[in-house]
Amino acid sequence: MAGSIYGNIFRISTWGESHGKGVGVVVDGCPAGLSLCEEDIQKYLDRRKPGQSTMTTSRQEEDKVEILSGVFEGKTTGTPISMMVFNKTQRSGDYSEIANCYRPGHADYTFDEKYGFRDYRGGGRSSGRETIGRVAAGAIAAKILEEMGIKVFAYTKSIGEVEMDYERFDLEECKKNHVFMPDKIAAKEAEEYIANQKKELDSVGGVVECVVQGAPTGLGETVFEKLDANLAKAIVSIGAVKGVEIGAGFQASKMFGSQNNDNFEYKDGKIQKCTNHSGGILGGMSDGSDIVIRAAFKGTPSIYKEQSTVNKQNENIKIAIKGRHDPVVVPRAVVVVEMMTAITVLDMLLMNMTARLDRIKKFYSRDFEEETGDTHR
Repeated sequence: MAGSIYGNIFRISTWGESHGKGVGVVVDGCPAGLSLCEEDIQKYLDRRKPGQSTMTTSRQEEDKVEILSGVFEGKTTGTPISMMVFNKTQRSGDYSEIANCYRPGHADYTFDEKYGFRDYRGGGRSSGRETIGRVAAGAIAAKILEEMGIKVFAYTKSIGEVEMDYERFDLEECKKNHVFMPDKIAAKEAEEYIANQKKELDSVGGVVECVVQGAPTGLGETVFEKLDANLAKAIVSIGAVKGVEIGAGFQASKMFGSQNNDNFEYKDGKIQKCTNHSGGILGGMSDGSDIVIRAAFKGTPSIYKEQSTVNKQNENIKIAIKGRHDPVVVPRAVVVVEMMTAITVLDMLLMNMTARLDRIKKFYSRDFEEETGDTHR
């Protein structure tokens, strides 16, 4: 099976299945000398782990990460960093009834058609637990970006029909509610909305918004390696994502060019945009303003409500999916969007180091050596 590797210089390769022994990731391209320990990774994994509220699956997993390689005496060595999380509370028997049929909204049918075989226990590689590797790798990327003054943060913009109000925006509020929404009033409404749909044996979707602050101008390559194109690929690769917006997004299609264009001005000693409909990206390259991206998540396909489907004998049947499922994936997906964004931005940052000859010459110049004392490049 191909398709489990992402990135150009900072590359990640995720592995493992929902009901296998564990899941993990190998990170290649991380610079040597970064202070790194398991606690740096764990704080992000704790944000996505299950069983934290009635808004998530009741599956209880500690999701404790182990760093297996690439770190010595608390510093990255420049070699591949391998990380693993063991699965401890698999209940594969919950899926025995669906082994012979295709769940609506799942990858069961496409897996069977492509490979002639599928791991029906929780979805195998298409399970949400695959994102553990992404989050672990993203934690490393986020720490490198942080040292460079670049901040990446995400939050829930909407749940179903309930949307946050930017007039009440408070990022700290995300930590105080179960839906990770920066709006206290909207968060309460969203929790009630989810609870009502859960009573109806149904699930709901929503939108995650992610912001990158402090990124320099010029990240991203033209044509096929555009920053927005790579961000879109990174985000759409997350299971359950069905749409991506950057800046004004789909709203731009309803605006006149004069409305959508961001006028420039010279202010505080630098060129700035008066608005940010571009979402911080022009011509596939960062323009120095905040990068804003949104991901639309569908409702969790595993629901207790009866649905129509087909079994492997081509018989039309009814199915009500049992097991432990999230009534909404959005709150736990916030950190996944954040980490995939961090991975992409860091990869583009590393690629950008070779964009200009004058900067390469400066890096390898004798003056640079005398200024920094670094003679080992």
